[in-house]
Amino acid sequence: MSTVLDVIGAAMVLIGAFFCLAAALGIVRFPDVLTRMHAATKPQVFGLMVALAGVTLSLRSWWAAALCTLLVALQIVTSATSAHMVARTAYRTDQWDDDHATVDELAEDLEEAGFRQRVEDTGQVPGG
Repeated sequence: MSTVLDVIGAAMVLIGAFFCLAAALGIVRFPDVLTRMHAATKPQVFGLMVALAGVTLSLRSWWAAALCTLLVALQIVTSATSAHMVARTAYRTDQWDDDHATVDELAEDLEEAGFRQRVEDTGQVPGG
């Protein structure tokens, strides 16, 4: 039985490594900030979760399961927070591709809060 679990664990580590590699390639190859952010969060977190599940199956101990669970929880929390901050920064510095965006709820929220429109909307330099 332990040999079967070792093989399944090794396969899960390889599958997780593949997803992490795909995320790294997406970061390098995708054209804009939002698609790169997606590649940095979604497949990378999934790949880490699968790889850590494989490690847990291979080690078969409670401390490994607890540590891997903690790592997955921290990765989920920090990746969502960092992706949110990267997206807002890209939006506010006008480094996102708004031609392909179908909905721009942040612009409406910022306008309601009293912030000025972006540069291409007004034709003026911000702060000027």
